[in-house]
Amino acid sequence: MTGTVKPLSRDELTGSLRRLGVAGGDVVMVHASLRAVGPVEDGAAGVVRALDAAVGQTGTVMMTLGAREGGAPFDCHLTPADPEIGVLAEIFRQTPGTVVSDHPEGRFGARGRLAEALTSDAPWDDYYGPGSPLERLVEAQGRVLRLGADRDTVTLIHYAEYLADVPNKRRVVRQPRVRGAHGPQIRAVRCLDDSDGIVDYPGEDYFAQVLDAFLAAAASPRGVVGQARAELLDAATLVTFAARWMTDHFRAVRE
Repeated sequence: MTGTVKPLSRDELTGSLRRLGVAGGDVVMVHASLRAVGPVEDGAAGVVRALDAAVGQTGTVMMTLGAREGGAPFDCHLTPADPEIGVLAEIFRQTPGTVVSDHPEGRFGARGRLAEALTSDAPWDDYYGPGSPLERLVEAQGRVLRLGADRDTVTLIHYAEYLADVPNKRRVVRQPRVRGAHGPQIRAVRCLDDSDGIVDYPGEDYFAQVLDAFLAAAASPRGVVGQARAELLDAATLVTFAARWMTDHFRAVRE
């Protein structure tokens, strides 16, 4: 007979996050798989509360949200998070106190002391580049917390794409339908190609390759949170490493 796994309490999950290295006052961007973490009391809402408790009243938690496509025009306050990001993103978005950036493509949510500073007045074009919430995360000495998430989901690497010294990066123009002052409207968004990559590169998604190389080279805190393998990555160090990796590897492929 197979026994059931007892759900983690908020305090137990908070304790695991603290043992990993999350501390009061930290600024952390979270990528998490609820399935990997395992059962938690109150599900995704319990995870959000544990994250809040781990960083404390002076800390900040940030997540990428994206936006569900189709249906009504984009509204930062009403449009659900992209289902592909996972249930946690939508629960995070809905939790009272979460501040959400007003962008249909590069949409983030944040909670805590620096929530407004990270998400307000995000650039419309190149929304992952200079001036973006990702650059602000680096400037705030933030870290990336991975809890069993797929290896190709570290959104911060998109910022490194803007910094990499690579010629002829692929760019795109998108035309999202958004809610305007006088009703629905189409607005153009110009940015590096964050769907198919800034260049064609052989093998699996190069975000996964960058992460693997970084974890092999950097002494980042690692452990287990719930049932998930977890890593805590310094944002500035990761961006510098990723930009250099792309500069070296992408130039080699094109030569």
